Amino acid sequence: MKSPELYFDNAATSWPKPPAVVKSLEVYDREVGASAGRGAYPRAQASGEILAGCRTALARLMNAPDPRRVIFTLNCSDALNLAIHGLPWRRGDRVLVTPFEHNSVLRPLHALKVRRGIGIDVMPVDADGRVLVEKLPGALKARTRLIACVHASNVTGVIQPVAEVGTFSRRKGILFLVDAAQSAGAIPIDMQAMKIDLLAFPGHKSLLGPLGTGALVLGKEIDLDPLRQGGTGSLSEIEVQPDFYPDRLETGSHNAPGLLGLWEGVNFVSKRGVGAIRRHERALLDQFMEGLSSLSSVRIFGPSHSAHRAAVVSLRWGEEDPRRTAARLWERGRVMVRAGLHCAPWAHKQIGTFPQGTFRFSFGPFVTSKQIDRALAALRTLNK
Repeated sequence: MKSPELYFDNAATSWPKPPAVVKSLEVYDREVGASAGRGAYPRAQASGEILAGCRTALARLMNAPDPRRVIFTLNCSDALNLAIHGLPWRRGDRVLVTPFEHNSVLRPLHALKVRRGIGIDVMPVDADGRVLVEKLPGALKARTRLIACVHASNVTGVIQPVAEVGTFSRRKGILFLVDAAQSAGAIPIDMQAMKIDLLAFPGHKSLLGPLGTGALVLGKEIDLDPLRQGGTGSLSEIEVQPDFYPDRLETGSHNAPGLLGLWEGVNFVSKRGVGAIRRHERALLDQFMEGLSSLSSVRIFGPSHSAHRAAVVSLRWGEEDPRRTAARLWERGRVMVRAGLHCAPWAHKQIGTFPQGTFRFSFGPFVTSKQIDRALAALRTLNK
């Protein structure tokens, strides 16, 4: 009899989902089924209430200034593209980033570098990869218009001092964009206290919603140019995109069943508490890291203290190709991890694991201590 599968790829997408999230997809199809803003009948109104409820729940969880400025997107990558390409760039403008940015930030910026002539500069970091806020003044250029910061690395898990970077950005009058792909729902975020102007996150990771959901949240004074135009269900008599939010940036029929699932995921996270989820995941990290300390063949990347790390651990097994190690973990213990560059080549160059990358464990709120023990047992078999 095969042992149960062990899912440790929550940094890619969370699994399993709360029962209410799974059930919501059937509830939508059976009880709603209509598109929001496309009719005055009860089912269309119910669909609109789903969107409004999800916006409000997200705004409350992130302490966003206005639920109407919670813009639904396909995922975090879509949100980051909207944030970056929607800004009014001029040739010669510059952006300051960490060396741990995901390709969802790097590729839009490099496209702008080619097409619009913007410059990209890198923030100084310490040995753990944390931004050295006191050295940020030296990294600024006269035309720096945006500071983009991943809240937690999807490679090493390093958590950046977002509040301090946000305070610095606000003091300098520079827009601050945060990629919360690995933190929204798992690490407390207060958009207003952290001085975040643009906050991007997926719905399908630590917010526990379905794939195909995400959001970009705009601060009060932020305006973006829409990347798409089309039907919004509002002001259909005019030939240009409405200028009010969220319609300005949302075009076409929404993924209402997915957003109902996201709403249920946010409700689950809110009831359990982001702080409680964080404590649970830190306990898993501490247990896992302690267990790894007895394995001489393994090399661990990122902060040694769980206080500075999201629930992500990247490893190398001696000189073995990480893809081979991941395959052996599946063969030996039915352990599911992700190997490679994790769409973050700069991060791997920073830690010296480019071009092969690492194999990565990432935990979620449903991972148990017993599962961590089984993962460590599977790793021990790799020596045999």
